[in-house]
Amino acid sequence: MPERSGVDPYLWLEDVDGEAALDWVRAHNDPTLAELCDDEFERMRAEALEVLDTDSRIPYVRRRGEHLYNFWRDAANPRGIWRRTTLEQYRTDSPDWDVLIDVDALAAADDTNWVWAGADVIEPELSRALISLSRGGSDAAVVREFDMVTREFVDGGFEVAEAKTNITWADPDTVLIGTDFGAGSLTDSGYPRLVKRWRRGQALADAETLFSGSPQDVIVAAAVDRTPGYERTFIRRAVDFFNDEVYELQADELVRIDAPTDASVSVHRDWLLIELRSPWFVGTVEHPAGALLAADYNEFTSGTTQLATVFEPDAHTALLHYAWTRDRLILVTLADVVSRVEVVTPGAWTRTPAPGIPDNTNTVIVATDPDGDEVFLDSSGFDAPSRLLCGPADGPLEVVKAAPSFFDADNISVTQHFATSADGTAIPYFVVGPRDATGPRPTLLGGYGGFEVARTPGYDGVLGRLWLSRGGTYVLANIRGGGEYGPQWHTQAMRENRHKVYEDFAAVAADLVERGITTVEQLGAQGGSNGGLLMGVMLTQYPEHFGALVCQVPLLDMKRFHLLLAGASWVAEYGNPDEPADWEFISKYSPYQNISADANYPALLMTTSTRDDRVHPGHARKMTAALEEAGHRVRYYENIEGGHAGAADNAQTAFKSALSYSFLHRMLTPGE
Repeated sequence: MPERSGVDPYLWLEDVDGEAALDWVRAHNDPTLAELCDDEFERMRAEALEVLDTDSRIPYVRRRGEHLYNFWRDAANPRGIWRRTTLEQYRTDSPDWDVLIDVDALAAADDTNWVWAGADVIEPELSRALISLSRGGSDAAVVREFDMVTREFVDGGFEVAEAKTNITWADPDTVLIGTDFGAGSLTDSGYPRLVKRWRRGQALADAETLFSGSPQDVIVAAAVDRTPGYERTFIRRAVDFFNDEVYELQADELVRIDAPTDASVSVHRDWLLIELRSPWFVGTVEHPAGALLAADYNEFTSGTTQLATVFEPDAHTALLHYAWTRDRLILVTLADVVSRVEVVTPGAWTRTPAPGIPDNTNTVIVATDPDGDEVFLDSSGFDAPSRLLCGPADGPLEVVKAAPSFFDADNISVTQHFATSADGTAIPYFVVGPRDATGPRPTLLGGYGGFEVARTPGYDGVLGRLWLSRGGTYVLANIRGGGEYGPQWHTQAMRENRHKVYEDFAAVAADLVERGITTVEQLGAQGGSNGGLLMGVMLTQYPEHFGALVCQVPLLDMKRFHLLLAGASWVAEYGNPDEPADWEFISKYSPYQNISADANYPALLMTTSTRDDRVHPGHARKMTAALEEAGHRVRYYENIEGGHAGAADNAQTAFKSALSYSFLHRMLTPGE
């Protein structure tokens, strides 16, 4: 629609904080809130906030030295507190927490809406931390040095103005930093292009440049391993979203780790791990995509090593993630999207099942101690609240924390089915709904389908309360583009094959109706970011499958996505619209360019955030304006805070969730 004339009439809506654009936002927010924020909305908002704020949630932790650290938000601390305790205290029902930073108090003192963006504590000293704080939840943050002993920010210490900064400790008086140093210092994606060595007391402008990337790179970043006896500095140059060059900095000389650029490499003590995204021939041996290989790090960099296979995928099994304790490697794999946890002994690379993992749950690694043998694992399911397991890697593991049930799951069943996509590929999906359902039910379908992100079963108290407990059915589609079956599940749906993502999702939607689980009129779908693009394509290409869609912080104008904020970093995933051959396939699905005035679209709720500095809010604004010009109705809501998550605190998250579910209940259960 908008591009057919050659001129984009809604380009002015890309002016994030422009007065005219914000007037447009307010004019669209008001009627949406007036329609959806009724008494039932308020009940759902309160229920969601109770889930998010309850003190009975599991406080997830990571170990630093003798303490376990946690960041926590609740009703009394909406912006959150950074705190720590001991394992002995953590095992109790009411641990004695030592609060290091109160973000609410800091926000009040600074008269700034700070959102916690993380802490980098120097190790092994644990004496100082680099604290990142975001205004309103954006990716850009300020960095301040914090004294862990005095509990105060360091006067005259390391401090960085608001930017998308990468910073890490080199020693107690030196950091390696990539940030906005001025003109030419950022990539086209808006991330650091330079890595500099910045010494205490030195002006940032005088910091020594260690590495320069290209403006076309995604990001350049440094990482420092200060493990005694294994001190190493690495520099990573991401040439695109999926290809990295990784170097070790040795006496100011860069030594390339000569693994495939599209592989993920990591180093722990003596060992190098290489996770392959594509097949790799080493001599006469072919290692398949999705394999995890290991080598002695020093031997590999000297060219004398033998590669060992730690994990090799098959048609049903893929590697999800892994982490080290000091002497063991913990692996989590997926078999038809069901998790398995194994403990690997390095050197021999033998694998044994992790002890004490509950059956029929989705288990993920929460944290490990790379200097000890402690591991934290979280097990949950669609109908089973989280259980946090802790113990040595070789066991036994015990439950140290258990999340409460937020909804009655006694009558909830979980089943897995497979739909057949347009090219014949079997697409798995999970159905979570009433066990005694006798006919089609209002159903919410979720999916993502991009960047090799695997969507796995897990407990969601807000979804349970606001949807499942009100009689709805939830479906999770494990479509291509994700990582549920390893890298090939993703790579086969990139660029010119992007249509497979959308065909898969449409196939699941059709299969749900064919099985009698739902009807078209009762079927809704929801997705955000790349999943928001998925919703935009469902709207414009497959409207006949849905009764309602919720499109959140979306990409929608694929003609200009690479020119907006971090969009240039995603060219490897979608293609480059400035290249005629790429635009030929992108243009076929780009939602903004494929709006039809004659189509019968399902009901649509569009949400975004003014402060999202990753996916530009202009996507949602322009799409809404163009749809309205074509005669379609859109419910639109834009949060002025929240960053790419769309919410900056629990209250905003509860509000956003209640808004979506209020819309879905109205559209999919009319008259009930």
